[in-house]
Amino acid sequence: MQTDLVAALDIGGTKIAGALVDGHGRILVRAQRPTPAQEDGDTVMLAVEEVLGELTSTPLWSGATAVGIGSAGPVDASAGTVSPVNVPGWRDFPLVERVRAVTGGLPVELIGDGVAITAAEHWQGAARGHDNALCMVVSTGVGGGLVLGGKLHPGPTGNAGHIGHISVQLDGDPCPCGARGCVERIASGPNIARRALDNGWRPGPDGESSAAAVAAAARAGDPVAVASFERAAQALAAGIAATATLVEIDIAVIGGGVAGAGDILFAPLRSALKNYATLSFVQHLTVTPAVMGTDAGLVGAAAAALAGRPSTPVAGVG
Repeated sequence: MQTDLVAALDIGGTKIAGALVDGHGRILVRAQRPTPAQEDGDTVMLAVEEVLGELTSTPLWSGATAVGIGSAGPVDASAGTVSPVNVPGWRDFPLVERVRAVTGGLPVELIGDGVAITAAEHWQGAARGHDNALCMVVSTGVGGGLVLGGKLHPGPTGNAGHIGHISVQLDGDPCPCGARGCVERIASGPNIARRALDNGWRPGPDGESSAAAVAAAARAGDPVAVASFERAAQALAAGIAATATLVEIDIAVIGGGVAGAGDILFAPLRSALKNYATLSFVQHLTVTPAVMGTDAGLVGAAAAALAGRPSTPVAGVG
């Protein structure tokens, strides 16, 4: 029987994914359900239970020693509750308690989805070998997590490193979080597209007005599209530099759909970073794309579960 096997859940507004993952980060069994995001809390939990049911019915389940959960947030790891913005039926929902009941009392570790992706990139991905790192997801929102001193640093509630809600424009647009000028309000995919449209960019014949469409226009030389990505890159650079100056990270890893723009995002980001990361101890900060892809949430949740077990320290995830 494997003794380094854990269950992992990756819970978002679109899908609930589950897996059995070994101590090397290999996914051995998978299960998935759509998230019934607009239904009541118990209906959403039923989908989680169906995913877990697929995992518990496999012969490998007997070797599982813990459960890791990476969830859309806010999460409160100290209370074991989740309140995902895009799942209104879950408000202070006791997810840890409910999952523990379904899995026969196994230990459960809860972290935010940005922290989960950070754990994955540090354990198996682009931040491997770095003791101090920021990993980010730039997509519909902007999230992130920190590795400090070689260890994942989720903070007391599991939300540390949430770079999307650092303000980089003091009198900027109001953000849904209640603050102004947040990184997310400038650099998220929908806001890149919104700014391009506001400044005169128009979609092509297919009518697609996403950040990916803006990126395609930027690659074709559209100056408004280029400017919208440059503005997003500037906001990201300011947020990354602020984080690096505060806690001395040496690498920032960026994933998510917006990072798929490639050099349309990364070239102006690296250029802008020189204007913000100016002190000697942050001048050599590296910015690089994430490599873990769509499995990052599951692998990161597994890393948290493995690290949470007192008897089994795992290199890079402790």
